[in-house]
Amino acid sequence: MRYLLTISYDGSNYCGYQTQPKLPTVQEELEKAIKKVNNNIFRGVQAAGRTDKKVHAIGQCAHVNLDIDITPHKLKRALNSNLPVDIHISNVKVVNDKFHARYSAKSKEYKYYINLGEYNPIERNYVFQYNYKLDIHAMKKAIKVFEGTHDFRAFVTENKNKENCIRTITKAQLKKIGKDKYEFIFKGTGFLRYQVRNMVGILIKLGEGKITKKDLKEVLESKDRSKCGVTAPAEGLYLVNVVY
Repeated sequence: MRYLLTISYDGSNYCGYQTQPKLPTVQEELEKAIKKVNNNIFRGVQAAGRTDKKVHAIGQCAHVNLDIDITPHKLKRALNSNLPVDIHISNVKVVNDKFHARYSAKSKEYKYYINLGEYNPIERNYVFQYNYKLDIHAMKKAIKVFEGTHDFRAFVTENKNKENCIRTITKAQLKKIGKDKYEFIFKGTGFLRYQVRNMVGILIKLGEGKITKKDLKEVLESKDRSKCGVTAPAEGLYLVNVVY
């Protein structure tokens, strides 16, 4: 039977979602828990997408085929009892055999958090501690450049090996959520590796007054990664939701 898992995790102590030899990953912990529940039979999980080192998730999704007959409620409890405290299964449901966590996804949502105020050591692993002022008004206007269908080659690492970098972003927004804390929101049909962090990075550069909205448009249209600039740190990024 095939199950769809909705997963949240604190990525601080992991080298990303995907399994890597001799390195701690979210996928490795998931598959170890699944093996214990599945009568010690290994079954790999297929995720909606990968997250990088120190990136977090609230609504990551993955599917798995199990050999046992178990209800979604009992599977959720069994998996959580075998997972470390920084990984949690928030929902389980049965899906048909044609469902695929990655290829069946219609859209994804990411959020990125930044603190412009005093350094906060408590949130250092969860919010980018930029700790300086930015031109938020200019950034709010410029972020709309990303909405629509574009070739995001300029915002993708190692883009020479990617033939198709065209993606559609349906929502790009920046809003204040605290005294000095801000939230970037990106919703779209799909995202490429480092795309969100690179978009946030160039928006920060714009907020510093180093480039203009016109410059940002030119970078996007150039399809040249070398013109994009700095990649925003991983700790502020969250995979929030996957829509099927």
